[in-house]
Amino acid sequence: MPAPLLEVEHLQVYFPVARGRRDDRTGGLVLAVDDVSLRLREGETLGIVGESGAGKTTLARCIVRLLEPTGGVLWFGRRDITTAGPRALRAVRDDMQIVFQDPLSSFNPRRRVGQILGMPLRLRGWPRRETERRVRELLAMVGVHPQYLDRFPHQLSAGQRRRVALARALAPEPRLIVVDEPAAGLDSAARAQMIDLLAHLRDPLGLSYIVMTRDLVMVGRIADEIAVMHRGKLVELAPAEELQRRPIHPYTHGLLARRGVTPASATDPRACRYHTRCPRATGLCATEEPPLAEYANGHLAACHHPFNVTPGEILEATRSPLSPLSATNLGPADRG
Repeated sequence: MPAPLLEVEHLQVYFPVARGRRDDRTGGLVLAVDDVSLRLREGETLGIVGESGAGKTTLARCIVRLLEPTGGVLWFGRRDITTAGPRALRAVRDDMQIVFQDPLSSFNPRRRVGQILGMPLRLRGWPRRETERRVRELLAMVGVHPQYLDRFPHQLSAGQRRRVALARALAPEPRLIVVDEPAAGLDSAARAQMIDLLAHLRDPLGLSYIVMTRDLVMVGRIADEIAVMHRGKLVELAPAEELQRRPIHPYTHGLLARRGVTPASATDPRACRYHTRCPRATGLCATEEPPLAEYANGHLAACHHPFNVTPGEILEATRSPLSPLSATNLGPADRG
């Protein structure tokens, strides 16, 4: 089994509540990412799914250290990068890249496509002729015709902009690419093409992906494992095929059914954060946060009243550790 490339251990990202909107139940904080633990193995794809406000984008930015974590630990390639400063991060920046949800906002509008792709290489000391060759190679990889080299970002379609953003992320030959909402705003054909492109590039280039999305069905086409987030919490985690075949958490069940899920109002963080919208909720859900319990087939879920499980599985889950990931949450340096 491949060694973990990335390990996220009990990660927290908290923000102060806007002035005048203090909620004493959360200590005046927005719990954007609250005690999330994940692992990604070399050469695999992890899908992270949830509606707007789930904490996906915050988690993505924290993983690549564009945001500082409030708590927890980030390991990348056996290196603790949780509190690494700018100099230490330079050693891993080429290996970790991110494609933002809105590529247009991450491009310099005054630079043409060729300049956008060439600038990172020139900053790394590439000669001009080699840079020009590599830029054309990158465009070919993502299926963009060389005629677009002289176009400005606003002259590209939404799909073309996403492909150029992916090409820029590929430029330093990374090991990990975090892709935030790769198909948002695209029509059905362009969505399928974008997902197929990610899948096509992964193995030949030795890539690993973390794909943030609202579309659980779409990400199931490329992901090896899927994590489901709701209001900053990890509520379900399983191999992709297992999760789509047998969703356990009611929130995941709704996402698979493609039902619109209304974000819950503020609730006591000690409660299940989905209970105000859950059809299976009881008084227990309003007073006690369910632990992330382990079911069959490596399936984790945090729900007092799960779907698609037998009484025997529920009994076995209650005997499992409250944090099933904790057994493997020692940092790489501490492992045998």
